[in-house]
Amino acid sequence: MTLPDFVIVGAMKCGTSTLHAQLAAQKQFFMSEPKEPNFFSNDDIYAKGEGWYRSLFKDASAGVIKGESSTHYTKLPTYPKTIERLAALIPDAKFVYVMRDPVDRLVSHYIHEWSQGIITCPIDEAIDKHPELVAYSRYAYQLEPWVTRFGKERILPVVFEEMTANPDAELKRIAAFLGARGDVTWQGDLEAQNVSAERIRRFPGYSILVDNPVATFLRRNLVPQTFRDRVKANLQMRERPELSAAQTAALTEIFERDRAALIALMGAIV
Repeated sequence: MTLPDFVIVGAMKCGTSTLHAQLAAQKQFFMSEPKEPNFFSNDDIYAKGEGWYRSLFKDASAGVIKGESSTHYTKLPTYPKTIERLAALIPDAKFVYVMRDPVDRLVSHYIHEWSQGIITCPIDEAIDKHPELVAYSRYAYQLEPWVTRFGKERILPVVFEEMTANPDAELKRIAAFLGARGDVTWQGDLEAQNVSAERIRRFPGYSILVDNPVATFLRRNLVPQTFRDRVKANLQMRERPELSAAQTAALTEIFERDRAALIALMGAIV
């Protein structure tokens, strides 16, 4: 059993699932399943042991470049043991860190947590109650320990907006950084991954009543469409949440300082 050559370490809600799927579609790469093992970050998963982690890559063919993608690895201060654990097992790995506009990432993060029932309050209030919403968008803060431990030459910053605008060119740049030989091509027929377009809030029993195929069949055949639409509307975030002017100003100041620190840390960022 073998170990990964690289890790996509974040950030959350920045297209890491899509990038993982695109790399998995290239013959030069083998990507883990599950996509996010979160082995080095989560104590309960780390307790499964090195053998479990190695088994994620046991089906990789000889010579392919192996990777995994765990956004928990850049979630400080939530998971403080990640780098120490990772460096002990895969000290020579390379890392890819995907970023996007920090406010857009924060809003997408809020929507995700709202849909999971973890956050229930309006977004301005949530920012005060859940500091991780801001912390995970402070890219310099998240990357600085990685640069200190591994050096910036081992870390490739990727900007989500650039990957969206020029996907094939960005995939080629990423593959080259990871040491791929031969051409790689962005697969346009692959759907974007991990997109929560409907913004439906989960509730107790959601997996039984919604995700269960039997329940879905019964619901569609026995429950009138008008009633189903009314229930769905009550569980749905109808509009993307908007920050207040005061909160926007405060976040702008925080993220501008972080961007300056990121440029000082990594060099020019697109």
